[in-house]
Amino acid sequence: MTELRLGRTYWFLQNIQAVAGGIVALVAAHWLAPTAAPLVAVWLIAWLFNAWLAGFDTPVTRAVVPIIFGGTIILLWEMAVRAYAIPTVILPAPSQITASFAANTGILWTDFVQTILKGALTGWLIGAAAAVLTAIAIDRSPFLQRGLLPIGNFVAALPIVGIAPILVMWFGFDWQSKAAVVVVMVFFPILVNMVAGLRATDAMQRDLMASWAAPYGAALWKLRLPAAMPFLFNGLKITTTLALIGAIVAEFFGSPTRGMGFRISTAVGRLDLPLVWAEIVVAALAGTLFYGIVALIEKKVTFWHPSQRN
Repeated sequence: MTELRLGRTYWFLQNIQAVAGGIVALVAAHWLAPTAAPLVAVWLIAWLFNAWLAGFDTPVTRAVVPIIFGGTIILLWEMAVRAYAIPTVILPAPSQITASFAANTGILWTDFVQTILKGALTGWLIGAAAAVLTAIAIDRSPFLQRGLLPIGNFVAALPIVGIAPILVMWFGFDWQSKAAVVVVMVFFPILVNMVAGLRATDAMQRDLMASWAAPYGAALWKLRLPAAMPFLFNGLKITTTLALIGAIVAEFFGSPTRGMGFRISTAVGRLDLPLVWAEIVVAALAGTLFYGIVALIEKKVTFWHPSQRN
């Protein structure tokens, strides 16, 4: 009880300091830059409200606090653009981006299917499957351990702007070339994590399987693969964003008249920055959803791992 009271007292003193500092900043902004005073006021109110909510450690507040934080940033963005008359070609307001999003839903959906579903997702699935199979082969063969991993590290260091044009020439201008770029980008991060996971088993566990005369397939299925799952999902989560980046960037080097990279490059040429930001919003939402799905699957598959325990 004493510790709880001390914690609440400390939290109260921190907020008193925040209020005092916010009031000073608000007064200074009012005298030095009157247009900035509303921005400071909104920031101060949102900060104090979020600090108050953060004191209640519940599932609801843990979900609401980041939503309020993001909404505050968007509101301050809108207010700053309007207060300082920032040109659209420099930074469009969120309201302009929303209007462009609503007016171009058909185009955005076509680009989403072309870039995310066909290019990024297909390449990610192929690259992940190839990386897992290759990691098993490397774990089985000492020759591949010494010969393939150094080559893999070399290929992983190749810049995407160098390999994307080559793969576009090889596989054509449609989504197949973008999927090929994604395969190259995601293959080696997943491979390295999977190889490390297959080697993560304890020596005593491996000796126990050998004492039972278990064949490699049984030891792989019952011991090595379960131990490798946390490592594998680390690689899968890392490459969800790499897949999106690879597919979008590859479209800058040749694509049909659809796709997120194509749309961004042409919209920039027309100075249609709200459409560019609408494409960025779609990519961000798709990446967040993609990562969340992989994390949810990880939670179901590796429920036994300490990282998944509450």
